[in-house]
Amino acid sequence: MESCTHVFQISGIKILDKKRVLVQGIQQLGGKYIGGSVYQHASTHLIIPKVSSSEKFLAACAAGKWVVTPDYVLDSVKNGSWLAEGPYEVAISTGATSAFHLTRQWREKVVSGRLTGAFQGWRVLLMVQEPTRRAMFIRLLKAGRAKVYHNPPPPHASITHVMAKTVTENSKSYSAPCYSVNHIVQHLFGSNWVDMNLAVTDENPAVTKKASFVDVDFSNLETELRDYVIKQEGRQRLCFLEFLGYHDPYRPQSQATETDFSNVGCMIECGLFAEALDSIKSAVFPGLLPPVTYLISLIEYAQQGNATSVFLRNFQQVMSNLLITNPPWLAPSPVKKYFTQVLQCPRCKAGLWPFLETAISYCLSSEVTCHPLPGPALPTLIHFHSDIMAFFLRLFQGELHSLTTGDFMLPQRTGVSQTSASGSLLYGTFWTVWERSTLLSRAVKQLTQLLVQAAAEDYADRNEKQSLHLADTLLDILSVLVEFWCQQHFKLNQNLVEKGLKDLAEHFAVMSQDVSPVVLAELVIRVSSTRLKLVMADAIFRNLCCRNGFTVGDEPLSLKKMVLSYLPALGSLAQSPSGAGLRTGPSSHSCTSQETGCRTQSSLVNETSLEKENIPRGLNRVNAAGETLLHRACKRNQVETVLQILALPGTDVNVKDHAGWTPLHEACNHGSTACVEALLRHHPTPVLNNQVGGVSPLHDALLNGHTDIAKMLLEHAGSVLLRQTDGDGRTVLDLVSATSQREELLHCAQVGDSALRNKVTEVFNLPLLEVGSSLLAHLLFSYQRERRLPGCTQPGDKTHSLGYRLVRALETHSFQKVTLGWMDRRVVRLVEDAETLLELGRGRYLGHVSQAVKECKGQNTQFLMEILEDLKSRGEALLADL
Repeated sequence: MESCTHVFQISGIKILDKKRVLVQGIQQLGGKYIGGSVYQHASTHLIIPKVSSSEKFLAACAAGKWVVTPDYVLDSVKNGSWLAEGPYEVAISTGATSAFHLTRQWREKVVSGRLTGAFQGWRVLLMVQEPTRRAMFIRLLKAGRAKVYHNPPPPHASITHVMAKTVTENSKSYSAPCYSVNHIVQHLFGSNWVDMNLAVTDENPAVTKKASFVDVDFSNLETELRDYVIKQEGRQRLCFLEFLGYHDPYRPQSQATETDFSNVGCMIECGLFAEALDSIKSAVFPGLLPPVTYLISLIEYAQQGNATSVFLRNFQQVMSNLLITNPPWLAPSPVKKYFTQVLQCPRCKAGLWPFLETAISYCLSSEVTCHPLPGPALPTLIHFHSDIMAFFLRLFQGELHSLTTGDFMLPQRTGVSQTSASGSLLYGTFWTVWERSTLLSRAVKQLTQLLVQAAAEDYADRNEKQSLHLADTLLDILSVLVEFWCQQHFKLNQNLVEKGLKDLAEHFAVMSQDVSPVVLAELVIRVSSTRLKLVMADAIFRNLCCRNGFTVGDEPLSLKKMVLSYLPALGSLAQSPSGAGLRTGPSSHSCTSQETGCRTQSSLVNETSLEKENIPRGLNRVNAAGETLLHRACKRNQVETVLQILALPGTDVNVKDHAGWTPLHEACNHGSTACVEALLRHHPTPVLNNQVGGVSPLHDALLNGHTDIAKMLLEHAGSVLLRQTDGDGRTVLDLVSATSQREELLHCAQVGDSALRNKVTEVFNLPLLEVGSSLLAHLLFSYQRERRLPGCTQPGDKTHSLGYRLVRALETHSFQKVTLGWMDRRVVRLVEDAETLLELGRGRYLGHVSQAVKECKGQNTQFLMEILEDLKSRGEALLADL
């Protein structure tokens, strides 16, 4: 009977009227409808409007059932009998004309008898504790004919798959391979599951926070967010007002197109350089360029130091007029070649960068120039080289502007084309053809080193209200070239751009170790490129923390990292001894994200203050598990070795092995009480809330019966540790069964809270705190401008805005669930930033700001607190929009 061959379930249709029409159509044709929110094996067909990640859809695929669109029922009703299902089988588009039918391969295998289900032969140990989700996975696996066991499995069971919500060390302890539950989807759809962005979800609204938002399409959300991020990356960051109203210099002109410069050559031969310059100055028109040899002769004359200030001023005017009337970024190739020939040392002829480098070096009174120049540095000659730098800056700004704005679109004219990056003078100055895939080229490294030198010298020679002149110019040049290089590469390889910026910032941090942090903080303020300011502020802040013995994580920069890691580090800087941290010298050591934590280079260890024999053997060796000597000493309770390691400058007390365990984890796990005490006395204190698979040091201690260590941790950090949950949602007190033991732990937590409240809130090192606050304030400010969230309110219906849907998704689902399977790190980071803002809006996270920082009256610190309050207000506004 047809009624036995067409048994339907419906998924993904929430509008009751539409569902009612389908049910009536099914019954009209003699079919049967099974309601409910879970998959029923008795069904033969599933009606679904589009591909989803619901239990019914995945189970129907695994069981080889028909999965059709609602049109199958509607068209069958019009036909008066059941139609063939094939044309209505649900699919996803993989191109303009092709489609991928998700259920076909399994349905055909089941119908042919080759398989009874997609999971035939699977014997699964399911390690999911939450009852509702566990029941869902059991139904799903059994639909594909898998056998599911409880934990622990019976002795005779031969397990083929261990499946867990999150793969942990515990789930890996069985002989069978361990998979995340999303392996189910990967098995069903192969490589297509990533593109489809499917993940196992609950269909029952009872297990979600808000049933009205259960069916959010996370794959579409990822696509829209990716488009948004790409658009943000491609926006113009540096705007040069002097170029906004620029005209096309190649439009028909009334001036003469040819000029006889022969008299200029005669003047130069006779040594009448001022007169020759006057003649050239009166003959600079669009499309008309004086001979290269004449300008080279004038530059050589200026370099000799005999030229008057009037001559140098006129020469600057001539060069400026040449740039205005014949801009190389709008010119045909011969004009670019013309400027390449002019902008080099007349004697050395080594190219653009050596000429610019010589100008910078001369202004720094350095003897490192392409050839010896008159010395000591002459004021007029310093002014000439300053003008050369200003000219280069103006030239580079024009090229960047022409490549990042549509204001320079030219009509199609013979020989005139928009500037291409490969033929630009910027590329020719700072990158050889073999270096263009890296930001940190040889010339960029040299420019960075000169910038550091200029900053140190300008600061030493200036009055308190004077500005950094040379350093400002070099910073502007660096900002332009960074924006130029990033603009050329971000569409092709975002990872390359991030690595280039990171390498440049780390190189700057290393080069500037001998420069006062006060100067570096001033430099960060003056950086015009938000990209460059962001990575420089981050590298300098981490370097400052490492100089003062405080370690911060090496994970990628995010808003959450700044709030949870950098703010506590700032509080530690405030408690540093007075005068510490602002000193400079070769003994300072840097912290770079290329290292695991903060490792001191052996060459930086002062042999006079730290005898070689006091360094433990094997300090820098790690074993196959990634364990350092500190890990191994904590496991064996070798407290003397631990104290020796902690006494070394730059020791990272939070260093992790390959599994993520810290030395504190190992000490708590193995009952090394003396080592735990030594770690807690270390300055800075190790991170106590770090978790691996939901296991914190406190969990580790209690799970292994080390109550004395648990008490020590609680007396040190207070009741905040009691609120942590493990991977199964259990708090610390849930691990303790005896009432007396629970009361002891609560008492220790109260002791810890009392000690924290009574802790001195005085700022011991205000200058260091002010520098750190300035860096962190500009870091947060730049981060918001670079990684801005999409707006939640747009004209029209706000519920259709991207920002609103993102925030609503995070309110309805967890961050992990929203981003599960997403491949673009930038998009995942954007979602994490949104979650952090929401948490700030709920009043969380700001507890990581120490009381000393909150009560500080320093100008920079108060500015930082205002930024944090603004972030909190933004989070509150996001929540209010829901």
